[in-house]
Amino acid sequence: MPRIVKSPLVLFFSILILAALACNAVQPPTSTSAPATSAGEATLPAAAVQAAVATIEAQMAPAAVPSGNLAAGMNMEQALIDLYQRVNPAVVYIVSPLGSGSGFVYDADGHIITNYHVVADANEFEVIFTDGERRRATVIGADVDSDLAVIQVEALPAGITPVELGDSSNVAVGQFVATIGNPFGEQSSMSLGIISGLGRSLASQRLGYSLPQVLQTDAPINPGNSGGPLLDMAGRVLGVNSAIRTDTGVNSGVGFAIPVNAVRRIVPALIESGVYIYPYMGIEVPRDPLTLADYEQLGLPRTSGAYITGVRPESPADVAGLIGQPGPGGDLIIAVDGQTVHVFNDLLSYLVFETAVGQTIELTILRDGKEMIIPLTLGERP
Repeated sequence: MPRIVKSPLVLFFSILILAALACNAVQPPTSTSAPATSAGEATLPAAAVQAAVATIEAQMAPAAVPSGNLAAGMNMEQALIDLYQRVNPAVVYIVSPLGSGSGFVYDADGHIITNYHVVADANEFEVIFTDGERRRATVIGADVDSDLAVIQVEALPAGITPVELGDSSNVAVGQFVATIGNPFGEQSSMSLGIISGLGRSLASQRLGYSLPQVLQTDAPINPGNSGGPLLDMAGRVLGVNSAIRTDTGVNSGVGFAIPVNAVRRIVPALIESGVYIYPYMGIEVPRDPLTLADYEQLGLPRTSGAYITGVRPESPADVAGLIGQPGPGGDLIIAVDGQTVHVFNDLLSYLVFETAVGQTIELTILRDGKEMIIPLTLGERP
């Protein structure tokens, strides 16, 4: 006799039938009970069988993926692929005897934006494009305080399109961003992240100066990524990757990018004259934000503003009559041209992004508890 192999489904129904019989054994018979067969077995009601089948089918069916989520994921994937294919040819690998970094094509004249620290102290540069073509490059201009530099090649390879610049004033925390660069010399590498913070400041290599409105990102910025673009999902530059802050000594931590609005102001001057001249007041402020205890000790009636601890001799601030003291008695700047100054970074942002050398601004200050308006004509940062 051939061997009969019962499927798990048949076995399940057998167990189900026995369970039903056991239940029927303890229930008194009613007029609606299933009749016995000649073999002494019971027949399950049709509704019970249908319910059991439905339960089994539900358990065996694979979990459905919501079509909306799948479509969104596929759209995101395709957007990243398109972004990379469109922008990557304009991202270059910069090599010098002292190191390497990244950069991106700014215009059709062969100008390439990168970091100051990528090109500092070197005289020879080689630019490698994604198709393998190589060009020699020279430094056109550099600015240590923004960590921006412009180099130029004599001619771009055919088909290279400059990367479009975006607007860093409209960036939001949580916004997706991508980077393209050459981390550890691995050319044309792309990574994804988000904007994780806004309004940061990046200290200059020169003591006492910093750049405001710096973008913070969790997108990996490793050695070799410096000078490459931080991009929105449309492939527009939001910033220039510059630094990573880490407390572990390894390449993991918080990444920072120079805002593209600084690029818009500084790069044209670097191309035209090789330098960028910042507007300058000549005041000194506390290195760290004031605490509530500091405000109380200084006798200040409010807990916001930029407190002046010193005024440099013969500076615009000195000429305007501003007063600075390391202890009580210094001026507290609470507004500039009618815009509230909550912290010093607000004042610095206004100076860097909204003013020019020779422009006269109006400072609203508190002196000895009284509000005053002081005009000040900006000079050149030394």
